[in-house]
Amino acid sequence: MNASEFRRRGKEMVDYVANYMEGIEGRQVYPDVEPGYLRPLIPAAAPQEPDTFEDIINDVEKIIMPGVTHWHSPYFFAYFPTASSYPAMLADMLCGAIGCIGFSWAASPACTELETVMMDWLGKMLELPKAFLNEKAGEGGGVIQGSASEATLVALLAARTKVIHRLQAASPELTQAAIMEKLVAYSSDQAHSSVERAGLIGGVKLKAIPSDGNFAMRASALQEALERDKAAGLIPFFTAPCTGTVPALEVCGEPWSLSSWHGSWWGRQMVATLGTTTCCSFDNLLEVGPICNKEDIWLHVDAAYAGSAFICPEFRHLLNGVEFADSFNFNPHKWLLVNFDCSAMWVKKRTDLTGAFRLDPTYLKHSHQDSGLITDYRHWQIPLGRRFRSLKMWFVFRMYGVKGLQAYIRKHVQLSHEFESLVRQDPRFEICVEVILGLVCFRLKGSNKVNEALLQRINSAKKIHLVPCHLRDKFVLRFAICSRTVESAHVQRAWEHIKELAADVLRAERE
Repeated sequence: MNASEFRRRGKEMVDYVANYMEGIEGRQVYPDVEPGYLRPLIPAAAPQEPDTFEDIINDVEKIIMPGVTHWHSPYFFAYFPTASSYPAMLADMLCGAIGCIGFSWAASPACTELETVMMDWLGKMLELPKAFLNEKAGEGGGVIQGSASEATLVALLAARTKVIHRLQAASPELTQAAIMEKLVAYSSDQAHSSVERAGLIGGVKLKAIPSDGNFAMRASALQEALERDKAAGLIPFFTAPCTGTVPALEVCGEPWSLSSWHGSWWGRQMVATLGTTTCCSFDNLLEVGPICNKEDIWLHVDAAYAGSAFICPEFRHLLNGVEFADSFNFNPHKWLLVNFDCSAMWVKKRTDLTGAFRLDPTYLKHSHQDSGLITDYRHWQIPLGRRFRSLKMWFVFRMYGVKGLQAYIRKHVQLSHEFESLVRQDPRFEICVEVILGLVCFRLKGSNKVNEALLQRINSAKKIHLVPCHLRDKFVLRFAICSRTVESAHVQRAWEHIKELAADVLRAERE
């Protein structure tokens, strides 16, 4: 394909994409395929001679689209939103064309510098404390990670490295293995499974703090866990809310205890969640934050879904307490119209990240890396390579403006409250948790079995798509406002469909 054909095919692809997006409402939201459907439809090996573009596009409709779950359908109400907008799609085209691998400033200066500025733009939209921003030679800064899971893992590994270095500086005879077996991290029992996975990868214990009646982590529960674990000789070092004496350690065959040195023994971390995956509950940062600061625990705040809403003044209070955090993360690729992948992470001290991940082989060094004027983002993340993802932010922020993005968030929240109102008007149903943003958790009054049957009928009909969760011992249906194009009429039709299927389920139960 030469440039001339690319121009022609590119226009055709833009037309195909535009037609797909405009007609997505007419496509069945969830596919009618079984596992393994695709392999028999394509050759067992790559073609020896080139195929035509026309054949490939025809196969997209014939082979690919029948197996696609249409996340951007206005009848997709599952999981959480995944962002999509035309400006972001155009920016992705440009990213692909430039094709730089921006692991350092020298690898592509614009790639690094635009990301630094865009993270400051976004931080200011959220009214983050200045300590998290890159500008004016501060100690903090922002970086685009691939996902909130990566951000949590990066924060945990940085916290782990920081406490190991601190303890070994005070007591050089301590081995890393001796410290690691005592480390413990904390999160709410409502935190995403990615927090548990970060603990597995990081090789540290992770303990779930019981949430309160509103599914939020509270200070008293966290403090109780800390005191219990310290008394048992563990080292709390990391906390991820959904936002005594020390037993002797063996060091070179000799007993070691807290009295062996006069520094601070406890190294800690915790993850707090703002907008949990199950029910969009919020951990109380204003309660748990001061405890983490007092106990010298690394506090990582995960607001993967809810973070986008904080650009609206009426929702900014949900972020109060972020000033206590060491790191903060949310996903513009969920709800801020920036296509996947774009996960925004900020830290108060960027040296905490670079101290954990910095490696400088000769072939990656450049003359400006120690100037203090720029950063090399390879030291802020797990991978080496990185795409020019900040282009998507730049295009979206400029073409929507802050007011346009705020209006988009507010519309989704309004639609969720509309659905909540419809549910409350039907005495057969109940709302399970307060509706704050774009998620409604509801169920038929009665057994888990009847609600499981309702969900099975909903997803078998394939007119809308939902997923469930468990809140304590209750099986609950989640209705998330997701699509950029969803309107009140889609919510109304979805509710009418749910009511009809609920009647069928209840009738079957009586028979």
